[in-house]
Amino acid sequence: MLRYLVRRFLLLCFLMIGISLVVFLLSHAVPSDPVVANLSDRNLGDPEMVAAFRAKWGLDQPLYKQYLTYLKNLLRFDLGVSIRTQQPVAEDLARYFPATIELAIVGMIFAVFFGLLFGIISVVKRDTLTEQVIRGVSIFGVSVPSFWMAMILLFVFYLLLGIAPRPGRISTRLSAPLHRTGFFLIDSLIQGDMRLLVDSLRHLVLPGICQGMFTMGLITRTIRSSLLEVMSQDYIRTALAKGLSRRDILLKHALGNALLPVVTVIGMSFSGLLGGMILVETIFAWPGIGQYAYQSTQSLDFPAIVGVSLLIALNHVIINLAVDLLYGLLDPRVRYR
Repeated sequence: MLRYLVRRFLLLCFLMIGISLVVFLLSHAVPSDPVVANLSDRNLGDPEMVAAFRAKWGLDQPLYKQYLTYLKNLLRFDLGVSIRTQQPVAEDLARYFPATIELAIVGMIFAVFFGLLFGIISVVKRDTLTEQVIRGVSIFGVSVPSFWMAMILLFVFYLLLGIAPRPGRISTRLSAPLHRTGFFLIDSLIQGDMRLLVDSLRHLVLPGICQGMFTMGLITRTIRSSLLEVMSQDYIRTALAKGLSRRDILLKHALGNALLPVVTVIGMSFSGLLGGMILVETIFAWPGIGQYAYQSTQSLDFPAIVGVSLLIALNHVIINLAVDLLYGLLDPRVRYR
């Protein structure tokens, strides 16, 4: 196991360097000029101001020198300074990423709970009206675009019924908790402000459902097909012949073996949610990594663009590793070399 982890870590280092090179080249290949995107019309007419801007951000250097400078800083875990915010990119990511993590966790809790529940029920109630309803819900979840779902949820629960709070992370009448972890739920608990905690939870519900709908549909369909395959195995028929109840067989014998493909779906979906869903975060005015990436792209903020890309890639690699290790816990036949 240790040898396997060391090998994966070394591959991770080379992978991150490769991703930084690709993203750096692609971001600089965009036919736009960050000078035009960041300076006012008045400053653009001043050659000295333009030259000073290019010199400050190294844009007057050849592209290979710019990348070598960036790579040298990256090896010291320095992601550079954002052109747009004038703050270190690492600090910006630390400020925006907790909001995305919090929303992604809520979305995954919703997706996993209802996905497993609906998948199991659809197997137990196979060929009934209940299964047809669940199948329709799962198809709806994977088919409806997330931005459309976000607008429908806001229209129904915020505008029509008035039971959901307005978009944002907290209500405007409340102040954000002291920044300790960046997670409003945890910071509210540390601060002992139950009113802020409840308000933060209420603001998480609609965007969390919107984030989790697609994954919920995938999990429902995956666990259903996997369970049906496992239930047709010989050892299941033997257990039925011994007189074990169908409920015990399903939960104690079949479910564990059917979870392997579901773990893959959960891992990949969670990784995608951590990358930030720009449209959902925009509609719900959620200050997450998706919003930050969109704003950085708009201003051609190269350090921020590369920093976000590296963060997303790192999430994918770490979650992939966690899924691989989880396979060994769920299936004793899996061995790591």
